Parts: sequence; C-alpha cells; structure tokens
Amino acid sequence: MTRGVVAYSSTAGSGLATPILDTPASVSVVTANEIARRGARTAEEVLRYATGVTTDFYGGDDRFDYYKLRGFDASVYRDGLPMQKAFGGIREDAFAYERVEIVKGGNSTVNGPSEPGGIVNYATKLPRAERFGEAYVGGGSFGRAEAGVDFGDILTPDAALAYRLTARVQKSDKELDHSRDDATLVMGGLTWRPTDRTRLSVVADYLDRDGSTGSGWPTGTNFARDVFFGEPDFNYVDNTRRAVSVLLDHDFGNGLAFNAKARHQSEDRGFGYVYIWDADGVSPADRYYFANAATAEQTVADATLQYDATFGGIASRTLVGLQYSDVESDSTSWYTTAVPADYTGPVYAGGIDLDRLAPYARTIGDDRVASVYLQQELTVSDRLIASVGLRHDRMDLSRTALDGTRTTADFSKTTRSVGLTYKITPDLSAYASYAESVLPAALTVEPEEGRQVEAGVKYRPAGLDALFTAAVYDLRKTNITRNDASTNPPIPRTIGEIRACGIELEARAELPGDLSVIAAYAYADTEITDRLSSNRGNSLGNVPRHLASVWLDYTWAGQGARGDMTFGIGARYKGTAFGGDDNTAKSEAAVLIDAAYGYDVTDDTRLAVNVTNLLDEKHREAASGAITYNPGREIGVTLRRTW
Repeated sequence: MTRGVVAYSSTAGSGLATPILDTPASVSVVTANEIARRGARTAEEVLRYATGVTTDFYGGDDRFDYYKLRGFDASVYRDGLPMQKAFGGIREDAFAYERVEIVKGGNSTVNGPSEPGGIVNYATKLPRAERFGEAYVGGGSFGRAEAGVDFGDILTPDAALAYRLTARVQKSDKELDHSRDDATLVMGGLTWRPTDRTRLSVVADYLDRDGSTGSGWPTGTNFARDVFFGEPDFNYVDNTRRAVSVLLDHDFGNGLAFNAKARHQSEDRGFGYVYIWDADGVSPADRYYFANAATAEQTVADATLQYDATFGGIASRTLVGLQYSDVESDSTSWYTTAVPADYTGPVYAGGIDLDRLAPYARTIGDDRVASVYLQQELTVSDRLIASVGLRHDRMDLSRTALDGTRTTADFSKTTRSVGLTYKITPDLSAYASYAESVLPAALTVEPEEGRQVEAGVKYRPAGLDALFTAAVYDLRKTNITRNDASTNPPIPRTIGEIRACGIELEARAELPGDLSVIAAYAYADTEITDRLSSNRGNSLGNVPRHLASVWLDYTWAGQGARGDMTFGIGARYKGTAFGGDDNTAKSEAAVLIDAAYGYDVTDDTRLAVNVTNLLDEKHREAASGAITYNPGREIGVTLRRTW
C-alpha cells in the first residue's frame, strides 16, 4: 500500500508489474492517501487532479460517472478485468478501492476491446496479513450523513487466512431541490496463503445507489442551482450491483508464475429523467420524460502464465494469456412529452406510469469475447527496454430489438503494440510507443479502431519521493460509426476518422518540509473528419483544449498537547469546450478552488474538513437545448479512528 501521493509501479500499463519509469505509456495513479487527503468520494472527484482527464461536464446529472481520457469516453476495469464504459455504467464508490490507475491511450493488446482514449482501473481493497482498521462518521452540505468501516485481521495462528470487511452508508440530498444521493456499500473478502508462493482471494460486494437526476435550466436564464425544473415524483436513479471476484497467484519458481482472476456480477439499473429542452429560449420551456430500465449479467475470466529469464545480458519477461467475457443485457427506454415549465416558477405535474406507456426502444444483448494475447519485454544492459504486444479477439455479438428482430455479428480482430524505453540514467527514461485499439460500435459495420503514436520522458529523482512525467501523442480513431440520414430508415455506416493530438504533464512529489504537491497540465486538440457529416472540421464535444490543476498539502508537526495539522489547497482550471460535435453550444472557462484541513486529535483519531469549489464559482457547462451548471460548493467533516 502506497503511504503518500506517489506510486512507482502499475500492472495496468502493460499487464506486467512494471515500474512506471519503465512503462512506455502515460500512467497516473491516484493513491488511497491522496483520496483521503482530498476527501474524494466519487470517481469524478478521485480523477479531478490527474492529467488528461476531463470530469464534471454534466453538472448535477448523477446517472453515470462522467469523465473522458484524451477526448474519448474511458473504458472501465476492476483488478484488470473489463467492466463497462464510464458513460452508461453504475457510479463507483471510492471507498471500495485501494487506488485508481489511469492509463492514457488505447492499447487493446493489454486491455482487449476498449476505447482509444485509455482506461481507468480500480484496485479492490484486499485482506492483509495483519490486524488493521478504520471507522469514521461524517456529515456535510445538503444534509449529508455517512458512516463507514474498513477493517481486517488474520484468522489462523500462521497468518495463512485473513479477512477484510469494508462498508459504508450515506444518506444525503444534493444542492438541487427534490434531490437525493443515498448509497450503501458492503464488501467482504478472504485471502488464503497456504504457502509463501500461493495466494487466493475471494471478494463479494454489494453496491446500491438511490439518487436523482437533474433537469437543466432554460436557456437565457440564470437561476440558482437549487431551482428544479424536473418532476419530484419522477427524477430518480436506482442502481444496484452484486459481484463476486476471485484472484489467484502462484509462483512455481525458476521464473514461472501463474495468475488467474474471474468475476461475476449482476446489475439492475434504472433512471427517470424529466429534462428541459428549450430550443427557442421562450417561456414556458419544453420538457420531456425519459426513462430507462436495464439489467446485466457479466462473467469474465482471465488466466496468464509469466516466465522471467535472463539470456546473457538480456532480461526477458514473457506473458501469455487467455480471457473470456460474456455479457447478457436487457435495456428498455421510454420517452414522451411533459407539461412545459414556466420560467417564473415550475408547477409540478407528477410522474407517469411506465407500465402504461409503450417503450420506444428495447435492446437485448449477448456479447461474448474470447481472447488470446502475448506481451514480451526485453531489457538490454538495464538500459534499453523493448516491449511487444499481440492480441487476437474473437467477438460474437447479438442484438434483439423491440420488434423482435435479431442481428448477429462475428468479428475477429488482431491488435498490436510496440514500445521502446531508454534509461538515460537509472532515474531518467525516455520512451516511444505505437498501440492499436478496437471496439465494436454497431453490428452491421466494422468495429471502430484506434491507432496511437506516443513519446515521453519520466524522471524519478534520486533521494526524493517524486515522479515527473511528460507525454506527447497523436491518436486517430477510424471506422467511426454514424447513422446515414440519406437512407430511410437511417443505417449505420463507417465514415472518416477522429483525430486527437496533445501534450500531458504531471508531477507528484513528497517534498522536504512536510509538503506534498500534485500538479498537472494537458493540452488536447481534437478534430472530426467524417466525410458524410456536417460536423467535419469541428472539435469533439465536452473536451476542453486546456486543463490544469495543482494540489498542495502542508503538515505542521504537532508540539506538546497539539497534534499534527495538515492544510491542503487545490486549484483546477478547465478551458472552454463545446457541448456537442456540432460545436454550437460552448462552456465557459473557469478556475475552481478546493481546500482541506486535518487535525490529529490523538495518535489514532483525526478530524478532517474538506471543501470543494470553495468560492462557489458558478459557470455553464457545454449543454445544448438547456443550461447545465458545474457542481457548487460542498463542505464535508469527517472524524476517523484508525488502528
């Protein structure tokens, strides 16, 4: 477990446990320590200070986690196993995870079918071979009250068997009238270590979120954030997930190791959404009901053999693996008009009975993906590191529509990657890489594909707990799928490409004098080049050209009866962005300030105060047809005891 804000290794970048200094990709790691210091509870809060990540672009809409990597929706993984894309999945709870790894840039040889912008990998809290724990109570803005525990111990005298229990409950409203943000997390795990070469962990978890959706505000207005234009009886989010994960490691000795992991999870998801679509900007504002109910069952398993050897002056690491995923899903959507809302004061008309409203869409899906992959790494004289990846994915996909029409597709895709890292000194490296990605978008056209060229430098200064990274990239997404409006009905076609080029800088350091710093800057230039689209030449929606952030923590050592005090301050800059690919609506550039204070009441008890958007800065996000605001100021107070 990393104690500070600097992590030095990750498996997410290559599939092999590799120092970030030696990984030919842009990798950021948000540690548990950083999550605690900043008081982050949601995925968007966790990722706010990582370079190349765009968050919070849908304001108070809490249906999904909203974040993008290098301009594209991120693919989400847990313990290296695929889950879903951020947009459309269940919102994650940061308390369930030890750390969060962000790998920028698509690389399907490591991750399988995924978005070209990169992945976010959540590392589950696992039992440890020791007694430990924490318990906390907290409260804050909008009536938030929460409590949580995270503890474990060994169960046998030889410490071969250990357990861990993690749980959190939250009852809360949000800044919007008639809103709620309730959550329950329960997770239990057992780890068995029969020998020092074998480890087996089983983790079961339950996550329930009972929240609400936003509504938007009419164009040309400037209402307070709490004014609600939806329907109190209909704007809801109700998501439940149950999962069981199994992780096995065994070292055979002589450089040969086996790893296997599997997860089965079931999801029940639903939301109701009465939203403003105020195209003319004249009161009353048009409103619409939109609802969705979905279920999903996912089984995914992955097994690898790793062989490490040395041949003369060349160190070799070879990883071969098999992966299988089966996702069965059922999604139904409803849509109808709602009573318009008067600007001077909304009058609520109530919800609707979905059982009496015919759905406008239903999709039953069954996606099976079988994969075989290889990762080869060669290190020459501890200075030159060459890595090659090769993967073949066989995708067997089917969709059944509302009218019973069933469409099937079989895709077989091979992706490749190659990276070269040169250790200029033991503390300074430079790298260049090429990677491919693939992801099905529709069954009647070829999958979307990504190609990326990237180069960068990384520096870990001797004698200092710090890591500095810089990267430049050129990313192309081809076979873009769009509905061709010239046909009736419109049919999907693959057209053109999307280009993203950029620069990413990041610094993480624990400096002398009890000062820590996290700083990031990203520049992204995106362009749509679809041949059949009127958006040709436009930028991607919800992708600011400039992002910058800095977080500083200073600890004032205790003296006498006074305990340690920690002061934290952060600033986030988000440049302007367009709300959609048509580039008609544009968000405002803004700087937001966050702050934190911690006081050690005793050696094992700590009081923390965290504030996001300290100055309550308010700006419009890039939405079309309605206004969406950024989240307002939120204050949280936590009392935590550890042992």
